[in-house]
Amino acid sequence: MPKGSSAKEEGAQTPEQLLEQLSQNMQANMPAHSDFFRFGLPFKVDEVQELYPTDYNESMNTVLTQELLRFNRVVVVLRNTLQQLELAVKGLIVMSNDLEQVANAFLIGQVPALWLKASYPSLKPLASYFEDFVKRLSFLQKWIDEGPPPVFWLSGFYFTQSFLTGILQNYARKHKVAIDTLRWDFM
Repeated sequence: MPKGSSAKEEGAQTPEQLLEQLSQNMQANMPAHSDFFRFGLPFKVDEVQELYPTDYNESMNTVLTQELLRFNRVVVVLRNTLQQLELAVKGLIVMSNDLEQVANAFLIGQVPALWLKASYPSLKPLASYFEDFVKRLSFLQKWIDEGPPPVFWLSGFYFTQSFLTGILQNYARKHKVAIDTLRWDFM
C-alpha cells in the first residue's frame, strides 16, 4: 500500500470489518429452525427421543441422541461466540481475552481454540471446519427425519467409538452372541 493511503482508500476491509462479516456470514449459515431443521438448533433431544426411544434391540437410537447432545454443546459455543464477537467488534461489549483469541484465530483462518475445546477433533482450517460442521448437522437432521441411513458417514460422528459399539451391540443382540467375542476387522 502506498505511503499515506489507508485500507479504506484502497477498498480493503479493516480487521474489524472482516471479523464482523465473518461472524455475520457464519451466523447466517448456521442452520436454524426451518422446514429441514424442524427441531431447530440446538437439537431438541427430548422430542427426538420420542421418535427414537431407547430400545434394547436398536442401539442406534442411543447413539443418535448422544451425538445430538454432543453437537448441541458445540452449537451453543459457536453461536454464543459469534454473537459476542460481533457485539465486541461493534464496541457494544468488552472484547474479553477469549474473544480476542477467537478474533486472532479468525484473522489467520484458524479454528479458535475455544471452539476446538468444545468440538470434535479437527485439523481443518476455519472455513473448511465450519462447512464440515454444517454438513454434520445436516447428516444428523436427515437421520432424524428419514430414519437411520443405509450407509453411515463414519467420520461425521463426534464420537465414532459409540457408533461402532452400537453396531456391535445390535449384531450381538440380534444373533445372540456375546459382544466380547466380536471385533472389528478393517481392510
